[in-house]
Amino acid sequence: MAKIDLNSDLGESFGPWPMGDDVAMLGIVTSANIACGFHAGDPAGILKVVKEAAARGVCIGAHVGYRDLVGFGRRNMDPSSAELVADVIYQIGALQGLARAAGTTVRYVKPHGALYNTIAHDARQAADVIAGIRAVDPALALMALSGAPVVAQARAAGLTVVCEAFADRAYNPDGSLVSRSLPGAVLHDPAQIAARMMRLIATGRITAIDGTDIALEAQSICVHGDTPAAVAIAGALRAALAAGGVTLEPFARGA
Repeated sequence: MAKIDLNSDLGESFGPWPMGDDVAMLGIVTSANIACGFHAGDPAGILKVVKEAAARGVCIGAHVGYRDLVGFGRRNMDPSSAELVADVIYQIGALQGLARAAGTTVRYVKPHGALYNTIAHDARQAADVIAGIRAVDPALALMALSGAPVVAQARAAGLTVVCEAFADRAYNPDGSLVSRSLPGAVLHDPAQIAARMMRLIATGRITAIDGTDIALEAQSICVHGDTPAAVAIAGALRAALAAGGVTLEPFARGA
């Protein structure tokens, strides 16, 4: 029987400004990428989400990003290695403290937004993120873009890497994500999204935006929590997976 992890980016509300429906998503996903305050999230809100995840048995990971609240971490940046390594350590440490207070544990790291896309192919920034993770805890897994050079780079450095596919994002023929600035980059139809993910699990392949058929390794599927139909998309996907005999479970043991 096929198994897959279903993850979402949560804890991104800031003060009185809500972002997504974290409670509803925690009833659907098996892993939660929790904002660490650099691209989104505030301590009280993050702690609330972590407590809810712990109560539901949802695995949590540190969703580390560039120091970019205004741009929601989606603007390209070029910090020095000293800065980036320290920023990664700082964010993981912050979430570890909140997780301990909530009676749970941080199991993995998933870079956010522009940082995620940059380290997919930028060996220097990838090395910095890897170094930051290893400095805190080499047992932490790295969630990364399937097929990107960072996967082999992180594995060579001794990290466990979880390859991720995006349910609600369009792909370029080279396996990279279509820029959000382009039409069709974000998918919104729950039925279409569920069907393409079921095909991916069954065949290991997905259709790129130009119609090209590409291969993707995936141990986890992401549904973005900040899209308007996030809960409907995640719910439809979970229902389709269950109907197809796919077991949903967190990739990180002991979650």
